Amino acid sequence: MAKFNKIKTLSVMQSTGMVPVFYHADIETAQKVLKACYEGGVRVFEFTNRGDFAQEVFGALVKYAAKECPEMILGIGSIVDPATAAMYIQLGANFVVGPCFNPEISKVCNRRLIPYIPGCGSVSEIGNAQEAGSDVCKVFPAGNVGGPSFVKNVKAPMPWSMLMVTGGVEPTKENLTAWFKAGVTCVGMGSNLFPAEMIKNQEWGKITSLCQEAFTIIESVR
Repeated sequence: MAKFNKIKTLSVMQSTGMVPVFYHADIETAQKVLKACYEGGVRVFEFTNRGDFAQEVFGALVKYAAKECPEMILGIGSIVDPATAAMYIQLGANFVVGPCFNPEISKVCNRRLIPYIPGCGSVSEIGNAQEAGSDVCKVFPAGNVGGPSFVKNVKAPMPWSMLMVTGGVEPTKENLTAWFKAGVTCVGMGSNLFPAEMIKNQEWGKITSLCQEAFTIIESVR
């Protein structure tokens, strides 16, 4: 059962401006990363469904977050079919993200008032997703479908669009400035926020610092 309602989830996504995107097969490592992000100011976190038994890691994360990161809004990513979406909603996902748009997932999420954020690479896909009830659409892979100029040009005729960009986002002033000036609602950031060496060396404090630095930049460019 989702802990946060749809309005709260979308509001925090918009106000913080950044959603870390992460997967790790080891439950303890995933918990450490979640906590490091939380201490860095993150309040919306996307765990991706990318490995065997990912649902077991996610289920453990939900229980961990309830105790250690009570304000954290946890969602699930890399969802391409409605059955998997339903399973993760049952495990406690507060939002569902996918690399592509599947209208059948919209039905599952809308029934439970869970935000569905589908990956879209064209204006038509964004329009179809909005028509099916998606408040936020994920421009993906953002760096390949036109970058910040794509976002700017979509928002010209469709200014109501709330867009999250994933792929091609870096925690640098130049990169984040370009995205937010183009009009994104928030950015999704993966490997650039979690360098493999930091994970390997268990440098959780550095991940916290990276999150804090990214938020400082976002606040300054909005």
